Amino acid sequence: MPEQQQWTITATEQPPEWFIQAVKQYTPASSGLYAAQLLWQRGIKDRQQLTAFINHKAYQPASPFEFGQEMHLAIARLRQAYNTKEKIAIWGDFDADGITSTSVLWDGLGQFFAQNTQLVYYIPNRLKESHGLNNQGIDNLAKEGCKLIVTCDTGSTNIEEIIYAKQLGIDVIVTDHHTLPAERPPVAAIINPRYFPKEHQLFNLSGVAVGYKLVEALYQSLPNVAKYPLEDLLDLVAVGLIADLVQLSGDCRYLAQMGIQRLQEDFKQPAAARRRPGVGRLLELCQKSGDRPTDISFGLGPRINAVSRIQGDASFCVELLTSRDVKRCNELAEVTELANARRKSLQKDVQAQVAQKLTQLDLSTTSVIVLEDAQWPAGVLGLVAGQVAQETGRPTILLSTEGAGEAGEQGSRGAGGAGGAGGEITSLSSNSELRTQNSELILARGSARSVNSVDLYQLVKEQAHLLHRFGGHPFAAGLSLLVENIPLFTAAINQQLRQSLGSTTLTPTVQADLTVTVADLGKELFLELKLLEPCGMGNPVPKLLIQNCWFENSWHRNQQDWQGKKVQYIKAEFDIRDDSTRNAFPGLWWGHYKDELPIGRCDCIAELDYNTFKKRYEIRLIAVRSSANSALNTQLSLTPFILDLRNQEHSATQHSGLIIEDCPTNWDDLRMWLRRCLASSRSTSGLENQQQLAIAWSKPNHQPPNQIWLTLVGIAKYLSRTNQLVTRGQLLEKIGISDQTLLVGIKALKYLGFTVQRQDRSLQFTWNPNDSVENLADEAVARFLAAVREEQFQQQYFAEVPLSTIVAIASYDSK
Repeated sequence: MPEQQQWTITATEQPPEWFIQAVKQYTPASSGLYAAQLLWQRGIKDRQQLTAFINHKAYQPASPFEFGQEMHLAIARLRQAYNTKEKIAIWGDFDADGITSTSVLWDGLGQFFAQNTQLVYYIPNRLKESHGLNNQGIDNLAKEGCKLIVTCDTGSTNIEEIIYAKQLGIDVIVTDHHTLPAERPPVAAIINPRYFPKEHQLFNLSGVAVGYKLVEALYQSLPNVAKYPLEDLLDLVAVGLIADLVQLSGDCRYLAQMGIQRLQEDFKQPAAARRRPGVGRLLELCQKSGDRPTDISFGLGPRINAVSRIQGDASFCVELLTSRDVKRCNELAEVTELANARRKSLQKDVQAQVAQKLTQLDLSTTSVIVLEDAQWPAGVLGLVAGQVAQETGRPTILLSTEGAGEAGEQGSRGAGGAGGAGGEITSLSSNSELRTQNSELILARGSARSVNSVDLYQLVKEQAHLLHRFGGHPFAAGLSLLVENIPLFTAAINQQLRQSLGSTTLTPTVQADLTVTVADLGKELFLELKLLEPCGMGNPVPKLLIQNCWFENSWHRNQQDWQGKKVQYIKAEFDIRDDSTRNAFPGLWWGHYKDELPIGRCDCIAELDYNTFKKRYEIRLIAVRSSANSALNTQLSLTPFILDLRNQEHSATQHSGLIIEDCPTNWDDLRMWLRRCLASSRSTSGLENQQQLAIAWSKPNHQPPNQIWLTLVGIAKYLSRTNQLVTRGQLLEKIGISDQTLLVGIKALKYLGFTVQRQDRSLQFTWNPNDSVENLADEAVARFLAAVREEQFQQQYFAEVPLSTIVAIASYDSK
């Protein structure tokens, strides 16, 4: 269960008037004050910085030859391959940054080397191999006659594999952005921005951007060879940059701005005329238009990542992103969408299992959450770990022993990959020696995610003696270890973090950037905040605090997969109001039901967005809590608001408000009526002239559960014999139970040989007695009788519960 969140507001320093006026030049329809505050607090404090940040045309990108000697060495080796017609292999990676990196090199180097004959690519299988080079893959490339490997988004620390390739007569050019080795590896060249100081404009480049810089240098060195402009690669660069969650500053921001523009321009074309029909089809499937960074982070990125998480082999994604065959791309896009639907389903299942395990942990004494299960699919553990980390405020490590019996066989090829961390994998010598001695090692592999500025990579690295392999970066890591080491690892990593934190306590934190009102929301504010896009690490999407507000017209629905076959997730939609305007503003809350929205006044933190599918501006709810003193205010206002007419004949007929005559069986039923009445009051006269809610049910006169069961069986037999149809409403009225309990009864009838079929809005019962399921029938009937007894108990409770208790529970629900 998530802990109580801590809300913080970013400290704001009022920017000087000249800066506000400078920002206003870019926001003629609004004051520009909010954007100016955000830009100022994020370190944009002079005119030159401001201009370059907002207008990519004013930014001067770095030359690819800023990489110095290493870039010159790489180009010299590529020119040698070009002149001697050598065969080249691109060695990519299976996450979104790795797939787009491979695609950029495939398209870019493909201008100089014939694809499929002189140029090939290799993507490791996520479920069988790790990130990085491996000897078996190198062997296969050697057999194909490759003389040069160009890595992308990987390879910096694969010293042993690079030496092995060299022994087979294969040179290696590394393009990467992950951890640097202690010494320069024996490569033809290594292009890695980690060699730059942190303030350098190229320091934050992701793998795809590094690959682009290599292609850019080759375009400059062989200027008359390429048929297509270098800028055609920028849309793929933007996808990889934003999906990999790198800091979008310097050249990263410039390339992302340029790439999103190219992505949008291409999507506007008819499908047959698109440069990238596969990308266009993916955008259509996720109902995006490619003009927002969130179209990548919530649309394209997760879908590309899903393929390797579910299938292991993501090689076809390169074809999806680069092919111009519309029919083929449509087929591949649909396979990708199916993988994403399956990923959502698996993620949902694992989330539920992790939530159950969390109830058995004492979070007050837990600094790092470490959980393991034999059935968890490794491909989705990073996603679930990230969610748990956000909800609990604690670094989270999830481990799976699924397929552990194969760990020994796969160890030499890198079992226990980074699980989605996108990082280098470091093999630990002490345990890798054990690996060669015992092919039956039982390994757990998994993913780790961090929050609250805890350097997870360093934290995990400190326990290297207990690990088999690990890799990653400060906020995400992957690891594998012997199952028998998990208790030691858990205790050690918790002790280490506790010692480093001292008296500091870990709590889930939500940070707001600006305080606004409902009247502020809309197109003008959206366009003003859009100046900060593309957002990412170091420049997050602005979080807006809206105080003393309330929700109306809330509803929720289950979102199904793209073929409408299976529920994947839910979302609540609502209107938000406050006292600043008479107009409501729409919003949604992903992963939540409408009943989770509080009654009465509250505060919320949200992001302002534009829904291209519905063509409207809306907020996306991030967090919500009761306003100060709202529980007291709600209780005071609900006392006269709820009229108690229980067990009083004919009294309800004189009441002009909402009336509940059916005795509820749970608090959720009652809360639904309270929300409906509050919403009706707000939409008319406001809270000061509330419409009363009359609770007017009578004390129930229950039949014994056994008699109710016999009645249900008798009705079913009669309907089967006469071939008559019945509605669920008619059954409920006749038997006197709730709809949910009726469903339990119908399941029990099926074990007695009844077949229940739906015809329009009616049910048809057919009886074919079957003695072979008698034991199961007894269990099913027992469940029905238990459900009836529970329902009757609840109704008896609600018939007698004091009004003060009802008011208190309703008030508590607003917290």
